Amino acid sequence: MIQRIQSIWFFLAALTLVLMLFLPIASKEIAGTQSEVYSSGLFQIIEGKAGSPFKIQSFLPLLITNIAIAILCFINIFTYRKRAFQKRFAILSIVLIGGFAFWCSIYAKKLPGGIEGASFGIGAYLPALAILFIVLAIFGINKDERLIRSAERLR
Repeated sequence: MIQRIQSIWFFLAALTLVLMLFLPIASKEIAGTQSEVYSSGLFQIIEGKAGSPFKIQSFLPLLITNIAIAILCFINIFTYRKRAFQKRFAILSIVLIGGFAFWCSIYAKKLPGGIEGASFGIGAYLPALAILFIVLAIFGINKDERLIRSAERLR
């Protein structure tokens, strides 16, 4: 049901994936120019010039994938009536997040000068956190299944 603990875990997983849109995956500074990789693209901030960062390269497929996986995690909240389907959907989400994290690492290599010497931002660790939340949701689904099986034995 919506008030179950796995709904909270799925919501937190979706929230962490949404946060990836706003937090940098990796950043690197070369000769006074700060370059940052987000899931939406590669941005540069030039020191000495006042202004906001400007986009050098857009990562539209990565952005769409990030949004789609976050929506899938959110939709999984409302599949509470079919626990087996919800569990399979959660496992699919874990696989998709793992592939997304790998894809993010490939795009992080597009930093000027490569990934050597780059510092990883909070966005690089959020897919692992989202996977943890989904695993906790699967534990909640299993707990519900055990509870229902024990209630059926009492009938």
